Amino acid sequence: MFSPLTKRPKQSSRTHKTPLHRAAPSDSPVTPATHSRELANRDNFISDRPATGTPAPWAPRLSVLARVSPVNNGEKGDDTDQLKPVFVGEFPQLVRDEQTRFSRNNTHPGDVCVSGGMDKETCLSWFITGTKLFVWSHLTTLPSRKCVVLELPFANQDSGSALQDGKSWLVSVVSWDTSTGAPSRAARSHSPIGIVIVNRKTRGVVFWSDIFSSQEALPVTSLGSFDESGMYSSPKVRKSSRQSNGIRSNRSGYSDLNALITTPVDTTERLCIAVACSSSGELWQFTCTPTGIKSNQIHLDSSTSSMSEGYPRSLVWRFSQGLARESCCQFFMLTDCYIHCFTIEPDLTVSEVWRHEIVGTDGDSGIKKDLASQKQIWPLDLQVDDQGKVITVLVATICMDRASSSSYTQYSLLTLQQKTESGKEERVLEKQAPIQVIIPKARVEDKDFLFSMKLRVGGRPQGSAMILSGDGTATVCYCQGNSTRLYKFDLPYDACEVLDASVLSSTDEHECGAWTVLTEKAGVWAIPEKAVLLGGVKPPERSLSRKESSNERSRDETRSTPYGIDRTARLGDSDLQNSEDKVIAKIGVFRQTARDEESEALLGQLFENFLLSGEVDGSLGKLRQSGAFDRDGETNVFARKSKSIVDTLAKHWTTTRGAEIVAMTVVSTQLVEKQQKHEKFLQFLALSKCHEELCSKQRHSLQIILENGEKLAAMIQLRELQNLINQSRSGRFGSPHAASEDQLSCALWDLIQFVGERARRNTVLLMDRDNAEVFYSKVSEIEEVFYCLNKQLEHIIRAEQPLGMQVQRACELSNACVSILRAALDYKSEHQMWYPPLEGLLPWHSQPVVCNGLWCIGSFMLHLLTEGSRIDISAKSEIYMHLEVLTEVLLEAFAGSATAKLEREEDKALLDEYWTRRDTILDCLYQQAREFMEADFQSVKETAEMTDENIFKNRCSDLLSIAKRHAGYKIMWRICYDLNDTGLLRNLMHEGLGPQGGFSYFVFQQLYDMKQFSKLLRLGEEFQDELVIFLKRHSDLLWLHQVFLHQFSSTSGTLHSLALAQDEESMTATNERTVSESEDVQPTFADRKRFLNLSKIAYLADKDADSKSIVERIEADLKLLKLQEELTKALPSDEQTRNRLFRPEELIEICLSIQGRWTAIKAFEVFAWTSCSFREKHRSLLEECWRNAADQEDWDRLHQASANEGWSDKETLQNLKNTALFQASKRCYGPNRVNAFDGNFAQVLPLRRENPEDKTSSVEDVLMSHRDFAEAGKLMLTAIMLGCAEEDGIAAEDLSSPME
Repeated sequence: MFSPLTKRPKQSSRTHKTPLHRAAPSDSPVTPATHSRELANRDNFISDRPATGTPAPWAPRLSVLARVSPVNNGEKGDDTDQLKPVFVGEFPQLVRDEQTRFSRNNTHPGDVCVSGGMDKETCLSWFITGTKLFVWSHLTTLPSRKCVVLELPFANQDSGSALQDGKSWLVSVVSWDTSTGAPSRAARSHSPIGIVIVNRKTRGVVFWSDIFSSQEALPVTSLGSFDESGMYSSPKVRKSSRQSNGIRSNRSGYSDLNALITTPVDTTERLCIAVACSSSGELWQFTCTPTGIKSNQIHLDSSTSSMSEGYPRSLVWRFSQGLARESCCQFFMLTDCYIHCFTIEPDLTVSEVWRHEIVGTDGDSGIKKDLASQKQIWPLDLQVDDQGKVITVLVATICMDRASSSSYTQYSLLTLQQKTESGKEERVLEKQAPIQVIIPKARVEDKDFLFSMKLRVGGRPQGSAMILSGDGTATVCYCQGNSTRLYKFDLPYDACEVLDASVLSSTDEHECGAWTVLTEKAGVWAIPEKAVLLGGVKPPERSLSRKESSNERSRDETRSTPYGIDRTARLGDSDLQNSEDKVIAKIGVFRQTARDEESEALLGQLFENFLLSGEVDGSLGKLRQSGAFDRDGETNVFARKSKSIVDTLAKHWTTTRGAEIVAMTVVSTQLVEKQQKHEKFLQFLALSKCHEELCSKQRHSLQIILENGEKLAAMIQLRELQNLINQSRSGRFGSPHAASEDQLSCALWDLIQFVGERARRNTVLLMDRDNAEVFYSKVSEIEEVFYCLNKQLEHIIRAEQPLGMQVQRACELSNACVSILRAALDYKSEHQMWYPPLEGLLPWHSQPVVCNGLWCIGSFMLHLLTEGSRIDISAKSEIYMHLEVLTEVLLEAFAGSATAKLEREEDKALLDEYWTRRDTILDCLYQQAREFMEADFQSVKETAEMTDENIFKNRCSDLLSIAKRHAGYKIMWRICYDLNDTGLLRNLMHEGLGPQGGFSYFVFQQLYDMKQFSKLLRLGEEFQDELVIFLKRHSDLLWLHQVFLHQFSSTSGTLHSLALAQDEESMTATNERTVSESEDVQPTFADRKRFLNLSKIAYLADKDADSKSIVERIEADLKLLKLQEELTKALPSDEQTRNRLFRPEELIEICLSIQGRWTAIKAFEVFAWTSCSFREKHRSLLEECWRNAADQEDWDRLHQASANEGWSDKETLQNLKNTALFQASKRCYGPNRVNAFDGNFAQVLPLRRENPEDKTSSVEDVLMSHRDFAEAGKLMLTAIMLGCAEEDGIAAEDLSSPME
């Protein structure tokens, strides 16, 4: 695709070049010895050998350093140039041996055709050479140990035919593990794997149900005619009388199969479905089982018969096999104009669901055809993302340049997505984005070359795609906005063709992995994300009117540039700088400026001088002037230097020993050397006074430096623990070198493998390293231990393992976590004076990833403890001991995390989570301790050596200590309560002082809930301050304590508030009860009256207080209580409502709602028993009461009687004194009014307006709106005026309550 616009040579020309023997420099460090080189040239001839003399990758002196820059293994770790491909893994030795043998036996090595591929789901690679199929995992650095060799069963029939051509086979991997999630996919290397291969020409099918089975993998083959639909084949190899050209299609033209996909259907029965298509319009379905293969041709709709020659091209499942979806058995097929969606029904029949036109007249749904410059549109390949949401189609469009009348090819990517609402069947998909042109003008290729192109999606950077072409090249395309970058994979030596490409499945959910490439002769390589982002070039712009112009570069010139990067194009791009800055910010990689590089180089030089001479003269000034103190955090040069020390990759470690690396002393030696160098670095900081500068200005940077020391100490301790495990296992299995990998495997070793593999996947520069080597080298990322523990625990401790093994492995992991954190805390304790103030800084061992990992293993051990009878007492005891120790470090981590979050005023939900998990784990431990104590009690009864109390304390001493440090008040209380030890309880209350009363408050609350109030108050005499804090929230007991302190005035106020309290939850029965369960008892009117009477007594008992007004207020409240008690007798309500205290306004409204003279007058008494402010606030309600009082009499009748009978003044008074208006005026305005202690009604609502100009309303104004006021208004006013002026000698008729 990067070739200049010249006539393209035939595709086979590359493999038929005349061999050229080129002399290599004799002093080349990677050149084999003379006799070895001659032997290699004679027996192992390779065509197109480069002039550098680089040996073949399988030469005896193969070295990664010969192919990868030595800086990859230096001390800079991740800071190396990531613009180059990274070596991932070598071919298995079995593959190399077969390549050598096959090349020797073939007279024309250039004619040897091999094929290979990579499977993303299982991370497996396969390679066909000669008559053998090799399958191995490209993730492991030791592929030879897990390489499976499968004999192609048809090869012995026609040894000289095309069956020996490796490219004549289509291969598909079947994973029988259908678990979901990225962590599950990462652990699939241990799962059973099936293989289905189909011969492109003969249509022969071979199925291995489990290639990793301990038994010999026997294939199931199918050689029968496909015309016999429904025929099954025997699992034994049968000879066929057919010719090698196999089955002809029903079309006149004949073509090979071009795509094959498989999916598991029944994992138990090892049943899978394979679907294959050919460019002649055939679609085949193969049902594969361990007993036979059923072949069936799928007849497409008649409308598809008009598809162009060469189609269909691609088959792809809608969802990845790892995703459990209802439509996981749907697949897409690409034709010249359509995307077809098929589904496999439960009965294993295939039917078409929908089709979508991608090349037609509608440009919104695909590519619009018949444009002026277009000649032909070729959809080449189709891929779907992991979630099945985005479909990407690689399209080649042949166009005509009108100016020069020349043709050119435009390559583009069409991205489609599912429509939210699909109305028509033809419009199921819609464009996700405009068509992305990746190469606007390229030379015109023949059809075979175009159809050889393959598309891959899903790699880093997110949204990038890889295009594989038939000439063995691979190009990564990355489009961001309107900018497109192309990165061509190329190696600085002859790696021959690229066979396939895939993506490293990420260990994180919904994360992209790095691109990986399988080469023909150089193994597996990876492309770093940074290489694509920063090493990519713009699509080549070539003029078609003149060839070999100045802006073009020949293929040889491009290849001479290392790794195929056009430096001129990169440096000449004016927009590249801004683009790179955005990219760096996006991927989170720190980009050094020239000043940063200068300060880092200066620091390295000064530190090296210090190591040699011990002198630091002038270091602080030089570093300050260079800007070494300008940045804080991980980007600080001191923090980066510390990280480079602890993360140094050992140059002398190898990747050829596998698990035995953990038995080598070089690991421990390397770690100790790192620790010594890091201590020297701290000494340098102290002597140069850089430590003081960092402590005052860059606290975070200094914290990172010291935490690197913590992590290094933790890693050394973990390494020692691994040594102890190996020694204990070697005692059972013999020599550690003689022990098999399975025997050496343990839970910690498996965890190390997961952590190392995750680091290798995230940093492709480490892909050529062993998992254990990466783990013990990347010291600064020790938090990944807890991340993988959280994500991969189900794979480290599998559910199908025996329960005893699960217990052993869980305890082993718990011990590892404890060792890590204790070593880190010990280091911190020893270097306490070095640390800066840590306020607002979150320690690494308190980060959420660490807390979650600890809780994951802790909760798993809790689950094991709850297994009950399934685990014997000894296993439970072992779990208990390890869990008790783990709980201590777990709670320390959570406490540190919660404290740091609160200091930074972040989400306080973490504190609740900390409390919940603390109580959960401590409660489970205490329950288990009680079970152990029951067993101990039985043995004590037989020996009588210890008392039950001593056994109890011995069992719970450690648990009690943990609970004390982490405020586990619930467990502290339960231990004291079960022991009935008041002395221990008092000691813990003295020690457990804290905010809001600490443990004492918790004890008081427990006694309160148990209604043991007398014990609470007696215990509170020893803890006065804590008791006051508690009683402020429990006023029903506060007054008793105030009486004890002779605070009678305060007692009266508390009782008065308690009697009128509206909050039901704050009120409980004051009588001491012995029942332990909580009773929600609401105080009755009798209780409230008792509180008010006690309040009156308390005020009277206080000799210094002026109690007259207070006593009157209490008596008014007693009258209100009495009135409510009388009113509620007539209300239809339950007991709870009847005991509820109504507010005064509610009482007034009740009086107004009950028709009657008595309730009308009582409404005024409620106003009288309240306050002046209450009357002012409820003036409108008071006016309503006057209107209600006026309605109680027939004033028209009274007026007629007065006029007819001619009442005298005495008779008028006698007839009006029983009216509601008269009684209301008497009680509110008379000389003996009710409310003599808090103002009078005239202040709020006078009877009559004294000044006509005064706008204040009066009772007279209210009565004027009465319907009878026009006739009897004078009589009404007379009633209210006589009521307020009545003398004692005139008595009114007694108004008794009608409620009685």
